[in-house]
Amino acid sequence: MEAFIAPIWRVSRLVLIGLGIYLTLALALVATNLPTAAAQPADLDLSALEGTGTTAVPVLQFYTTRDGTQLAFRLYESNAEADTVLLLLHGSAWHSLQFAPLAGAISEQGLAHVVTPDLRGHGFTPTRRGDVDYIGQFEDDLADLIERAQTRFPGARVVVGGHSLGGGLAVRFAGGPHGTLADGYVLLAPFLKHDAPTTRPNAGGWARPLVRRIVGLSMLNAFGLTQLNHLTVIQFAMPETVLAGPLGASVTTAYSYRLNTAYAPRPNYGADLAAIRQPLLVIAGDADETFIAAQYEPTITAHTGTGSYIVLPGVTHIGLLTDEGAKAALRNWLEAFNASDRP
Repeated sequence: MEAFIAPIWRVSRLVLIGLGIYLTLALALVATNLPTAAAQPADLDLSALEGTGTTAVPVLQFYTTRDGTQLAFRLYESNAEADTVLLLLHGSAWHSLQFAPLAGAISEQGLAHVVTPDLRGHGFTPTRRGDVDYIGQFEDDLADLIERAQTRFPGARVVVGGHSLGGGLAVRFAGGPHGTLADGYVLLAPFLKHDAPTTRPNAGGWARPLVRRIVGLSMLNAFGLTQLNHLTVIQFAMPETVLAGPLGASVTTAYSYRLNTAYAPRPNYGADLAAIRQPLLVIAGDADETFIAAQYEPTITAHTGTGSYIVLPGVTHIGLLTDEGAKAALRNWLEAFNASDRP
């Protein structure tokens, strides 16, 4: 019996030692990669954001999520008998106001009622800025918002869209448990993954990821250890001109591990893309400082064949939000979508 037990003990001891080393390494990676002041990006033009607060916009409304939280959104209700709801998800650090010019134009043309939420952890009065409660909470929140929109506009089809990291969230939503709630998807210069063919290094200087901390927390999460998921893992280099402006207090300059993970497509982003069987529109500018517009079509078509792709000459990452060519492309796509037969 002792001869049998001794080898088992030795193996168990080695496993425990290995686990101890693994966890020690993970904790060391987390502890030695701390947040710092983010440097202002040299090559990302954010000037279009500075004017969004001066545009006449609908007042914030609120909906109740499944956990009882009140989250804010703006509704650009179309004057026409639109039977489409376009849900637009903002990018990193900002909030629903980034879509004011685009949402206003689409609703005024009678193409769709446009809903622009302040995602959990963002906006003017978040419960905890830059944080969520669990990975996957954004998707649950969006499902609850879609339910609210369908109650307000019975029978309307829903298009889920987003810009930058918000586009990444739309991709994640498509591949998750609620993806079939959308009848179409619109991706505006979407984030897919930090090392996807579409992404420039560090998103062109906009993002400062704490790489060692992300690796360490990923190691801990692999063992179900989520107690440190509230820690900051990425910072954004918002210019002082925005931070010192009238909307500076509404900026979210850092994200926790769980929010950052919940915001982006899953590591196998191809699987999320493959789940998109609904009509899809992808728009980007060839002067985008954070992403490589020409790479979207070959990257995404490798996983789904439902997309239409438009690259706009001379348009930057943030400039896409106010560009007339982008508005025209979205208008044309929505006109075709509205005229199409329902599945």
